[in-house]
Parts: sequence; C-alpha cells; structure tokens
Amino acid sequence: MVTNTPRKGVFGKRTEPHTIIIARGDEIRHFTIRPWIAALAGSVIAAMAIGYLSATTYLVLRDDLIGANDARQARMQQAYEDRISMLRAQVDRITSRQLLDQHLMETKLSELIERQSQLTRRQGRLGPIIDRLAGEEPDMPETMPAPAERPDQRAELRSGGERFEIRIPGAAPLMTAGNAYWPTARANPFALPADAHESDRLFVEITESLEEIETEQFQGIGALATNVWQTVEQVADALESIGLKSATGPESNATGGPLIPISGSSVFDERVRDLDQALENLEAIKRLARTAPIANPAPGHSISSNFGPRRDPFIGRLAHHSGIDFRAPPGAPILSAGAGTVISAGWNGGYGRMVEIDHGNGLTTRYAHMSRISVHEGDRIEPGAIIGKVGSTGRSTGPHLHFEVRRGGSAVDPRPFLRAGRKVAELL
Repeated sequence: MVTNTPRKGVFGKRTEPHTIIIARGDEIRHFTIRPWIAALAGSVIAAMAIGYLSATTYLVLRDDLIGANDARQARMQQAYEDRISMLRAQVDRITSRQLLDQHLMETKLSELIERQSQLTRRQGRLGPIIDRLAGEEPDMPETMPAPAERPDQRAELRSGGERFEIRIPGAAPLMTAGNAYWPTARANPFALPADAHESDRLFVEITESLEEIETEQFQGIGALATNVWQTVEQVADALESIGLKSATGPESNATGGPLIPISGSSVFDERVRDLDQALENLEAIKRLARTAPIANPAPGHSISSNFGPRRDPFIGRLAHHSGIDFRAPPGAPILSAGAGTVISAGWNGGYGRMVEIDHGNGLTTRYAHMSRISVHEGDRIEPGAIIGKVGSTGRSTGPHLHFEVRRGGSAVDPRPFLRAGRKVAELL
C-alpha cells in the first residue's frame, strides 16, 4: 500500500516522497522513491527510447543513404572520366594534327628537294651546250643563267655520310637516307600551329625561288635557241645568195601536226632538243660556210679590176675578165677563200703560177700570177691558209692577185661570194 500523508512544517507545506510497500504473507517491504531518482529513471528511459528510435530509423533508411552516396560517387567518377576522355581526345587531335603537318612538311620537303635536283640535272644537261657555245661570236651568250644564290634561312642541309639532316626554322628536323625521310625530334604540339605557319611561309618562298630559277632557265634556253635559229637562217640566206642550198635553212623548218600540249619536264626536254637541233644546224651550216669560197684571199687590198667585160691591157680590145684582180705588192700572202683540196698547183699558161682548189658542191677557186706556191696537189686546205705569194707571172702587167670562182667549170662573179663572206663573218 502506498501512502502519501502531507505534513505541515514550520516553513509551510512539505511534500513527502512516494513510498512503495510490498507485502507477501507476513513479510512486508517498502521502497521510498525520491524525485531525483524518478527523474533519472525517466531520463534513462527517454534516452533508451530515443536510441531505439534512432537505431530503428537508421536501419530503415540505411540502404537509401548508401545508394545516394554511391550515386554521388558514381557521378563524380563519371565526371572525372568524361574530363579525362575530353583531354585525351584533345591530345589525340593535337597529336594527329602534328603528325599530319609533319607528313605534309616531309612531302613538301621531298617535292622541293626533287625539284631542286631536277633543276641541278637540267643545269648539268646545259653544261655541254654551253661548252658548244663557248667559242661562238657575238649574239651568243657565253653562259646560261645559273641558279641565283638564295638566303640560307629557307632550308639547311647538313651532310653526314649518306644521310642528310634537313632543318627548317620552326619545324622538327628531318633525316634522309636515299629517298626516305623521318623526323628526328617531335616539336611541341601546342607550338605547332605557329611553326606550321612559319614553315608554310618558308616553303612558299623556296617554291617561288625555284620557280624563278626554272623561269630563268627556260628563258635562257629560249633566247639561245632563238639566236641560234636566227643565225642559221641568216647564214643560210647568205649562202643561198651565192647558190648554195642548205638542208638546215629556213625551208627545212617547215613543220606541222596536231597540237598536243606538254608540261613539266617535257617542256624543258623539248626546249633542250630544240636548242640541240638549232646547234646541230648551226654546226652543219658553219661546215658548209667553211667550204664555200667566201673569204677574202687578199684582205686589206683593194680590187683593181672587176669580173666581166673590160678592155684588155695588152691589146686594148674589149674582152671578158673571168675573175677579179687585187692590187697587192709582190710577196704579199695569198689566203685560201675556203676549205678544200688542192687539185692543181703549178704553171698554167697565161695564169702563170696558179693554184686551183676544189671546195665541193661544184665550186672551185683559182689563184693566178703567183710568185711562189706554198701548197701541193692533194693537200687539204683550211680557210685562211696561206697558199702562196703575190707575183706577176704569166700574162700580167704587174704584181697583183687574179682570183676566180668557178661553178661547174664556168667562171662566175666572185664579188657576191665576198659579200656573203663578210655577212657570214659577222654572224659566225
């Protein structure tokens, strides 16, 4: 039984603590419950209840919290992986661009080196042509335009045995062995665009320089061929004026056919062939001109009597003069008017001492009234060779040279031959 009897005290009403009485048979027990014990017990029970509820709530919501955390971690990992993939793709693009630019650079270098080698080979082919022209007279340039010196900043080639290191400012060096090229170092991919622009500018400059050299070569070959053909035609015209037909003259240049354009090295080869043909024709017509009796046999001496009708100095009657007379002192040298073979050297009636030379093409020359003969029958004579000396032998009134030109055995006027000789001498 629990009793709670209030008691009055001196200072007012007093509350007694609660007492719990437990009776069991004759045995009686009682417990007094004080307020602070009750409060402590309530606090413990409340704490246990709160802990129980918290544990129950955690157990219920744990899977959701773990799932949310895993989802957040997965999102973060995916974001990092996406960022890494993007950076890797960017690096791959830059690397691919660098490799592409490097490949383009190697291709351009190969083209430039091949083009330069082609120009060098062309210059080598022009060497023999220049040698053939070395002894020519005016209107023939002594040398072809050679490749001009270009700035060294465009490209640098360093030799090392059979390999060459090619360096271009702003680009990775290249090594070559034969026709193979490969980079020796990889440039900074992030600096590649600026280097590529610089390399492109240098490639453009080198290409323009090579084009200028190629243009100079073409222009030089064209100028040479034009000059040679003009010389051939003029010499052919001069020889034709004295009745010598040349197979290399203007009439031989008549051509025709369909138009088939050519380009590149074919243009150069065609121009070289044209120049070679022109030089061959020039050499052929020079050989013909050397044999033609067109040189002055007594240079520096005036003509005292022309070809044709004249008053005979001995009988004073009109007579035909079969040659021209050069007024010259005794002993003056007499020169061959052209290349040929001596067919007669000795005394010949009114001609006195005479030399006759066969120049081919039905042409012969006679040199008469000589005081001395310096050649023999059968000798091969070059143009301008001394064949004797001026005299007054035979039917002559005084020292002079009687010069005759004969075609097919008949005497013709030597003056057109001498005029043609002066014209040809200016051309050759």
